[in-house]
Amino acid sequence: MKKVVVVGGGITGLITMYHLDKLKRENNIDIELILVERDQELGGKIKTVKEHPFIMETGADSIVARNEGVLALIEELQLEDELVYNETGLSYIYMNAKLHKIPEDTIFGIPMSIESLMESTLVSEDGKREACKDLETPNKIFTKESSVGEFLEAFFGRELVENQIAPVLSGVYSGNLHDLTMSSTLPYLVDYKNQYGSIIKGLEANKERFKSSSKGKFISFRNGLSALIDRLEQVIEDADIIKGEELINLKQYEDKYELTFTDRKQVEADYVVFSTPHDVTQMILNDPLMDQHFSLLKNSSLTSIYIGFDVKDDILPENGTGFITSHGSDVLCDACTWTSRKWKHTAEEHELLVRLFYKSSNPHYRELKGLSEEDLTNVALKDISKSLAINERPVSVKVTEWKDLMPNYHLQHSEAVNSLQHTLSENYPNVTLAGASYFGVGIGACIQNGKHTAEAIIEKIIR
Repeated sequence: MKKVVVVGGGITGLITMYHLDKLKRENNIDIELILVERDQELGGKIKTVKEHPFIMETGADSIVARNEGVLALIEELQLEDELVYNETGLSYIYMNAKLHKIPEDTIFGIPMSIESLMESTLVSEDGKREACKDLETPNKIFTKESSVGEFLEAFFGRELVENQIAPVLSGVYSGNLHDLTMSSTLPYLVDYKNQYGSIIKGLEANKERFKSSSKGKFISFRNGLSALIDRLEQVIEDADIIKGEELINLKQYEDKYELTFTDRKQVEADYVVFSTPHDVTQMILNDPLMDQHFSLLKNSSLTSIYIGFDVKDDILPENGTGFITSHGSDVLCDACTWTSRKWKHTAEEHELLVRLFYKSSNPHYRELKGLSEEDLTNVALKDISKSLAINERPVSVKVTEWKDLMPNYHLQHSEAVNSLQHTLSENYPNVTLAGASYFGVGIGACIQNGKHTAEAIIEKIIR
């Protein structure tokens, strides 16, 4: 009987085990399944905190609804009745001490029509004229492996990119645009530029693809995203889920692997899936051949601060769901989500709940290093005062620091992952890498990666 061990009980590891368990029963395969998580709780960066009257997420707060397989999985798990969609509304960029509306006809801040470009208050008339060169300048050198920052600036100019596009894209991908590839961000823009001769015209012709539904683009659950983690744990029927045990060593012998844990317990496995952060996997493997490739992968840090107030959220100065800050702003945060507006389920009576994000890619981040939670809260309150003119006393605070745990997909990322997979297949057959460190940072990407990982293992076993 073959044995499969999944290391890491975050969303990718859980989805991998869910599909392994499901395929095992559907195909009547005689295999033993084990999932090992070093923490006492499953979920990784997905964790819901309830502090009356608020519901807060310490990690991701939602899943992109249109991602492949997401809604099908929710239906399989019978979570449809728990599903909630985000409230749609205006988004802003905070620049020059003022909230500027991001034009609605945009995707990641990129105009999908000339009208959208012209209505922006974030770009000067000269900047708008410069951006129009996209309509007539052909693409002669850029490919999907080019820098997204260089690509966009070549056709739109610096002002539109810096003031309107970069704040949005950097917020999504946690990195400098010049260090991110088109392939890891918006690969279709190269196709549009080549096919239509213009990024704007290409987006306009394919606008239906990007339109949000009346329900919104993002989903969560009435009791928070942890509902997904809890349900996955409940429905995995025929697998051992071990919590509070950390894998410290993997040793290969013949065609099997010996896994050693912190309590010195040893487990033999035929297949091993590492859904742990890449630096954790690197330490476990402890192999110089792999180190040269692992060292090319990069992480960044993030501090998230929820602030809840005993006032209604109609105290907010604008009708919307939050803002992103521009470079050189007078606040330290990178973004502020008006959570009680965006997610009605997070505050029982529409009490004001906001969430501020501080990313290590921001030069201000070094000012926050080593600060206590009280000091970090004071920083957040000052940012709220400056940007929203709200000076109420908080009744609820939740500070979460993710240190070196946010994958950063830089220009060499794809090459590093390909090299890792090649070296792994040659030296560690039947050991698989999975998760956000390699194949996509969103929950939707992790769901797909986990499913594909399980299917590939089962195919190997039954062929």
